Amino acid sequence: MAESTEIRTGVVADPAGTEKEPLFGKKEKILITDPLLDNNPITIQVLGVCSALAVTSLVYPSLVMAVAVVFVCAFSSLFTSLMRNIIPKAVRLIVQLVIIATLVTLVNEALKVLAFPVYKQLSVYIGLIITNCIVMGRLEAFAMANKPWRAFLDGVGNGLGYGLILVAVGVVRELFGKGSLFAGSGIAMNIIGPSNDTTQYWINTAAESGIGSFFGWYANNNLMVLPAAAMFVIAVFIWIQRSYNTKLVDVS
Repeated sequence: MAESTEIRTGVVADPAGTEKEPLFGKKEKILITDPLLDNNPITIQVLGVCSALAVTSLVYPSLVMAVAVVFVCAFSSLFTSLMRNIIPKAVRLIVQLVIIATLVTLVNEALKVLAFPVYKQLSVYIGLIITNCIVMGRLEAFAMANKPWRAFLDGVGNGLGYGLILVAVGVVRELFGKGSLFAGSGIAMNIIGPSNDTTQYWINTAAESGIGSFFGWYANNNLMVLPAAAMFVIAVFIWIQRSYNTKLVDVS
């Protein structure tokens, strides 16, 4: 009977008779899903835009940066929440920075060992995660006032929301700027462009027959490889999102 009650309610009861919140209840799911769309750190809160402008010319570095931010944001929130009751208010920002800096250093050293080419591409921007306003903002606004598990999920959600936009911008910029996807990785794909002896494209714009012959007019947009292009792409994402969901029109 007790077991069936737990299944119906989704709440786990401990032996002492008190109730514990489920690991993935409705509130916990919102912490993951809300930052992906309706409260996205970049398109709604307009935070962390600097790195979005700098690292999104290619998909692969964008994906690596996204994973790094998810890791740092999630675990910095977790550790801050664990320590929230013992951190003196006067030095809480310093403690938060030390936690973030430690995690960023781990990410930095791991990239040197595991993916040195992309580490060189990202260069200083990995270190700048320390001052990323998304990470700092979640520690101050959420982790300092909530339990560790919820703080961890909030960090994961906001990191994923940030990463989603980074990768999406990277896809648009690389595809239209270079005609490829995931360049520099083990799954690099040459989508559209003129094939030659060294590079073969799926859609060969230099072909005299076949599907490629219909795209002889196509040329890569060099504007897309410039950092300014990220501003245009993000602006289009914001426009599309707020056109689809009118309740976000006056949110900034």
